[in-house]
Amino acid sequence: MAKLFVVISEWVVANDIDTTAIQCWTSLQENLGINVCSIMSVMSGQLMPSACEVDVMGALSMYALASSNMNPASIADWNNNFGDDRDKCVLFHCGNFAASSLESPHMGTADIIGTTVGKENTCGAVHGRLKSGPLTYFRLSTDDLTGEIKAYVGQGQSVDDPLDTVGCRAVIQVPHLENLLNWICRNGFEHHVAMNHSASAEILHEAFTRYLGVSTYLHR
Repeated sequence: MAKLFVVISEWVVANDIDTTAIQCWTSLQENLGINVCSIMSVMSGQLMPSACEVDVMGALSMYALASSNMNPASIADWNNNFGDDRDKCVLFHCGNFAASSLESPHMGTADIIGTTVGKENTCGAVHGRLKSGPLTYFRLSTDDLTGEIKAYVGQGQSVDDPLDTVGCRAVIQVPHLENLLNWICRNGFEHHVAMNHSASAEILHEAFTRYLGVSTYLHR
């Protein structure tokens, strides 16, 4: 894993690269016997965001979000409902969140993908819960039918409700969450979202609408 990190780091510097998107499964597990999550976590913590699953637009979302407030951004799945609270949900990914954003982060194996490739081939996943505090979420995407770039952005809170699971995870609270999720689905956005500890929704909305001409939904 350290050797791969050195190679990626040298390549990033040599090519003046600001953000990356890595094909994180299953080739690395099958060929190198590692998970690359921890490398992406370190790079994101250094404000050189790295997105999972070759999510190029996710990487750009992370880069824009981190640039708007100079806090590390991470990428996560809109995952599950949280109990009966309609304004709370779980954000989750195997182990890529920036360590500085987590409570008691530690490195281990990736339990979910380990059921497919063998846990012994998944060392390198970061485990930890997102610290509580203000949260901004942001997503850029391409509309292949219209040839346009589109986005959504909003704010919420990372909260301390009990959550007994593995990997990188968070319980977040967003006003009118179901309306947001409905909008995301009906407008063809992916399940990945960039997020970090900040209150930067208005900044990103103005930057992308006024100056870049990108259609951006601001959720309130």
